[in-house]
Amino acid sequence: MLPDTAHTSRPWRIHELAGDFRLEDVWELPTPGGPDDFPRLVQQFAAGDPSQSLPAPARALWALRSKLGELFGWDDETDGLGSRVATLRKRLPPDLRDAPTGPDSDSLPFRPLYLLEDEWAGEIANRTMHGVMHLGWVPEGNGAYHGQMAVLVKPNGLFGRVYMAAIRPFRHLIVYPSLMRRIGREWRDAGVP
Repeated sequence: MLPDTAHTSRPWRIHELAGDFRLEDVWELPTPGGPDDFPRLVQQFAAGDPSQSLPAPARALWALRSKLGELFGWDDETDGLGSRVATLRKRLPPDLRDAPTGPDSDSLPFRPLYLLEDEWAGEIANRTMHGVMHLGWVPEGNGAYHGQMAVLVKPNGLFGRVYMAAIRPFRHLIVYPSLMRRIGREWRDAGVP
């Protein structure tokens, strides 16, 4: 995990759209590459299926969250984008509105917002929160780059704040470490240096 400044100090365009969101997590991705490798990272991310590719403990948490969402109606369409909350696409300035959105994913709950040469963002909304997944391509100063993932959230009231606090240890101890290992393994297996 990285300090918040690893995200907030960069000139990402997401700052223009999500100023009222809280930065929840920032992670350096094990994806060393060159200046033109970011589209490959976005495609790999969109193609991933956490319910299938993560280790058993993380898959179990993913399945549990899905089942609880179904049981308690946390993920009903009436609580999603365009219903309970407006999509961030309505906040996009013309240049981002006209930019590609990036790939859709059948296995991830995020709806793509925009794709630039070094930045991608997707959003999700449910009864617990409105969230943004942000991927960036960070130069290291020596011609090399790596990916960075940030999660921004706007919890839905007291319930959303309690929910986000309750899942934090599981995200930090089980889900994200497993996800980082999977991302790194898939990146290496794809033959990216």
